[in-house]
Amino acid sequence: MLKRMDQVPPSHANSIGNPSQITDDQKWFDVDGNKLKLIREGSARLKALTDIIEQAKKSLSLCFYMFEDDAVGTLIRNMLIKLCKRGVSVELIIDSFGSNGAPTGFFDPFIQAGGQFAIFSPRFSTSYFVRNHQKIVIADNSRAMIGGFNITDEYFDRQSGLENSTVDETSWEDLGVVIHGPEVRNLADYFEKLSGWVHQNNGNIRLLQKMVRGWDAGDGNFRWLLGGPSNRLSRWAAAVKKDLETGEQLDLVSAYFSPGQGLLRRIARLSKRGGRNRLILAGKTDNGATIGASRLLYGYLLKRGACIYEYQPRRLHTKMIIIDDSVYIGSANFDLRSLFINVEIMVRIEDEAFADHARLLVDNICGDALPISKQLHKARRGWINRLRWTLSYFVVNILDYSVTRRFNFGVKK
Repeated sequence: MLKRMDQVPPSHANSIGNPSQITDDQKWFDVDGNKLKLIREGSARLKALTDIIEQAKKSLSLCFYMFEDDAVGTLIRNMLIKLCKRGVSVELIIDSFGSNGAPTGFFDPFIQAGGQFAIFSPRFSTSYFVRNHQKIVIADNSRAMIGGFNITDEYFDRQSGLENSTVDETSWEDLGVVIHGPEVRNLADYFEKLSGWVHQNNGNIRLLQKMVRGWDAGDGNFRWLLGGPSNRLSRWAAAVKKDLETGEQLDLVSAYFSPGQGLLRRIARLSKRGGRNRLILAGKTDNGATIGASRLLYGYLLKRGACIYEYQPRRLHTKMIIIDDSVYIGSANFDLRSLFINVEIMVRIEDEAFADHARLLVDNICGDALPISKQLHKARRGWINRLRWTLSYFVVNILDYSVTRRFNFGVKK
């Protein structure tokens, strides 16, 4: 059933200072025997993360794009060391590009304590352009947490250290989902295969492609969906494409938005056939080119009835897509790098109650976003800005994508 979206929620004065009052971070949902909880607020996400780590009894597996040597990074590393000393089997995989800010010896105490440690594509080669963008934590094959957040202070509102939380323009608006239940075993199975590639075939993109394409967690109401280097749409993106073809309502929150023409047209067609869509995109980010690339697409979407907003209080890093009663959450942005190149993990949850809850969270984010009207977009579209947006789109969507394709998995014949 089509849900009303014509009433945009007013700005919430406390939604950034204390978002837990709005997003109900303690609400659990049951989908096919799995308990799920969305967590938006930074300190609540950090507590959920540390609880999963602290409560691990036999095994703990972690995979992160960024893992820095700041207060949060040091806290998590030290917790992993304690687990190792308790006899828990702990494995950590980080990305060489995303985590290059951490000193070489930062993880040595973890390794010396008995932890398994690996770096995705550690040496510079063509595979260096393919990034392991996943964020995964798995404890005892029964509890997990995924999302868009990395292990750095800015993703948990901790720029001033662990004792004093701060929320400002340098922090990241993000989201995590905690999962307890039988589906975590499937995620653990995937992590085992990823670990095997990292330890035995690190840098071999062909074998990485084969591993990502060959792993399938089923087609039920709860589905793990991967992305990876390919000439074809990633499995998670193909699922989104299929849902868009028949969907009546789209709510999308994405840090980076610059999809290919196929997905762009499907978003536009949803409005054309009487559906409603709402896109909440970044008004602030760490890479201005990604905003420029998005703005180049605004005119096409606005003419076709899309409702576009730019989030204002701080940098947007959330990745969530809701199409009717299906919710996608994970590490993937809605750009060509996430659609075709990066190794990504998304979960698709089809459940009406969970989708309604997720849309309330989008309402709250939207309350702090700037509506992009046709008039505002036209006022911005001076020739200098159009040139900037075009150059940004070229760099983000054409140059980066084309170079990575040619170096790693060829040009589609």
